Amino acid sequence: MLNLKVQNASGATLSENAREDSVYLVYTMAYEKGDAICLDVQQKNAFVWIQFEDSMPPALVYSPDGVLFYPVPPEDNRLNHSPKSFTGECHLIRAWLPSADEIEGCRCLSFNPYDGHEATGYFPHATANVETRGESVFFARNAIDGVFANDSHGAYPYESWGINRDPNAALTLDFGRTITTAEICITIRCDFPHDSYWTKATLAFDDGSEEVVGLEKVAHPQSFKIAKTTRKITLKNLIKADDPSPFPALTQIEVYGK
Repeated sequence: MLNLKVQNASGATLSENAREDSVYLVYTMAYEKGDAICLDVQQKNAFVWIQFEDSMPPALVYSPDGVLFYPVPPEDNRLNHSPKSFTGECHLIRAWLPSADEIEGCRCLSFNPYDGHEATGYFPHATANVETRGESVFFARNAIDGVFANDSHGAYPYESWGINRDPNAALTLDFGRTITTAEICITIRCDFPHDSYWTKATLAFDDGSEEVVGLEKVAHPQSFKIAKTTRKITLKNLIKADDPSPFPALTQIEVYGK
């Protein structure tokens, strides 16, 4: 049974629906500050497809406890989302269980546009030790939202992970369980000459091992065949190019595997 609901800042249920295997909820009010979307899969170690906003793509996520909590991004700090998202008075929210092939096949394990600072109960989840000025357009979650526009910076679709010129900046992906990687792709932001770029980066894994990768000044994803078994991956030791701009940034990081 999948139980899907919208609740307000006090935790009161505003709308709710429950169905086996696949559920949808049509919420016919404008979102207010503090509203959240909640999903109870009613089983542990659950994989579930979620589409908490109908202007955004579905994502296959993992939930250890089967209880997902997604605060609706606040209107005053959601420039990293499409201006169509979370607006108006008609919202189609969906969730459904995946097939075994969808769970077990090789896929992008890092994709989750429904990640966020206050989102809880599901993975993948991105965090960073710095995000430029605390602005949503530079949040860590932007690097796993599947949006690859990278010839500018700022509001959607040019959101990125911004490091506020910090040479010690690091971003960590938590998958919530052990995964096996096959390939990792990095897409840098390329708003040149405003931007700089990194010539090297280090990928660190749970077993203490690290892989140093070389990066180029190119707009397309840069792919690295890396086979590791890990729960977390940290991108760190970012070496900036010797150029005048102080603003390197990350558009996307993709982790493919099982």
